[in-house]
Amino acid sequence: MKVDLIDIARCIVFPAKGRFSRSEFYSQENCRLCLHQSHLIFTMKLIAALIFGCLMLSFSSAQLSEKQLKDKWFVDAQAHMDAKKKAKLFKEGGKSAILVIGDGMSITTVTAARIYQGQLNGQTGEENQLSWETFPFTGLSKTYNVDQQVPDSAGTATAFLSGVKTDAGIVGLDENSVRTDCAASKNTEVDSILKLAKSAGLSVGIVATARITHATPGSAYAHCPERDWEAFVPSPGDAQGCIDIAQQLINFQKENGGINVVLGGGRRNFIPNTQNDVEYPTSKGKRTDNKDLIQEWKNLNLQNSAYVWNTSDFNAIDPKKTDHLFGLFEPSHMQYEYERNKGPSGEPSIAEMTRKAIQILEKNPKGYFLLLESGRIDHGHHDGSAYKALTEAVAMDAAVEVAKKMTNEDETLIVVTADHGHTMSMSGYPKRGNPIFGLTGDKGDYGKPYLTLSYANGPGAWDDGKPRPDLTGVDTADPKFLQQAITKMDYETHDGTDVAIYARGPYAHLYTGVVEQNYIFFPMAQALCLDPSKAGQQQCSHNAASGIKVSFVALLATLMTLILHYL
Repeated sequence: MKVDLIDIARCIVFPAKGRFSRSEFYSQENCRLCLHQSHLIFTMKLIAALIFGCLMLSFSSAQLSEKQLKDKWFVDAQAHMDAKKKAKLFKEGGKSAILVIGDGMSITTVTAARIYQGQLNGQTGEENQLSWETFPFTGLSKTYNVDQQVPDSAGTATAFLSGVKTDAGIVGLDENSVRTDCAASKNTEVDSILKLAKSAGLSVGIVATARITHATPGSAYAHCPERDWEAFVPSPGDAQGCIDIAQQLINFQKENGGINVVLGGGRRNFIPNTQNDVEYPTSKGKRTDNKDLIQEWKNLNLQNSAYVWNTSDFNAIDPKKTDHLFGLFEPSHMQYEYERNKGPSGEPSIAEMTRKAIQILEKNPKGYFLLLESGRIDHGHHDGSAYKALTEAVAMDAAVEVAKKMTNEDETLIVVTADHGHTMSMSGYPKRGNPIFGLTGDKGDYGKPYLTLSYANGPGAWDDGKPRPDLTGVDTADPKFLQQAITKMDYETHDGTDVAIYARGPYAHLYTGVVEQNYIFFPMAQALCLDPSKAGQQQCSHNAASGIKVSFVALLATLMTLILHYL
């Protein structure tokens, strides 16, 4: 039977418009045949469209010149895209997680540190990549505290360690607490991922270049309505039951089986104010209760434990024979990297501490959680010194590189982020490869050169009523040089901009987009197979398989809908 296009159109269109009933439509041999032919025509058109599309793509590609296709930037970008397409999505839980905090590491700090490291290696710098910049997944974190537009480190640390945003100055308590008010802050405690991991049988550790009782490391184990109560609680807080942060660290060791690795600064907060420091005889402790908490830690007799305070003792530690390591290398914060004593009586680098910590923690077959903080990036910025801040960031890069090489991407989630940023900006129009601490090569309206890096506020500002200093001939790369600033302040401030998140490993793909800072907690818990609602339990859910099931069901439903449509 011959069927023309008019017959096909009548068969396809008219039934839909009610010209024939369904029974009349199927009773006509003519329409059955035309429906068959319409399917053939549709298939032929689809094939033709695909061929045409491929031809157009080929023709479009041919429009790029051979010179463009071989251009270095073009080739590098193509290779980068190919690598991105091959990035693994680890949608099942791993064993371990490492959270790396660059305290005060704004995106500008990352950019400047990248250039600085590249220039140290003989490059122009801009093309360099820091160790965490090779991670496949990135996002942005909103850093504000519940009560402040521009945050402090206690509120931010509580957010990313416990999953709960809180007020500035608050350590391990929620927003219902009141700063410095112990009575009003009762029953507002929030537990950290470190405590959750420990209760599930994982090993846990803290490595910091700041005091180990400082805001970020303290938020991993303590609950306190004032971040500054590191060594003692003033009245009336002490009578109301508040406990200083150093004492809470020792209590955590007693009550929770101990943090396996604690390495950082802050000896003064663990010894009495009548006791001389072991390294600096003219320096005394800060405690007013006459307690020697270092000795208390030793008296706990934790299994295979050791206390160290210098590089010589640190290097003598055998990770295979050590399950608990406590190291306090300075009375206050550890030394800036550029002036660190690298001898036997000095202190280890952040990279060396990271290596030792992982060697001890990785012995646990269940896995581990490690908090790693480069705290002195923040202090360098507060000092108004880009040199201090960037040398600390480069030192942190070495630590992350160690972590990358020592871990399996299939098993260990590594997250690198910051708690907040700083007011340092990078501006002007310096030439490619211009020294990052240098002048831009241009001059301001008053004929004076200006720096690529400067601060919105800080000690580098000039006095009111005086002209801006002329930097011609000044060694702006000297470690003691302070970048110029606009507003005069003894201590440069934080800024309130978003900070970057870089991630690789199990559930790293969840760190994309713009998120609240407290969100950082949740993919870490997922990667560690921890259920926050079930302390002490590990509950792994294989989301990848579930996703396939859901997709298959959805596909079946779609096919059934199409079949019913034509019956």
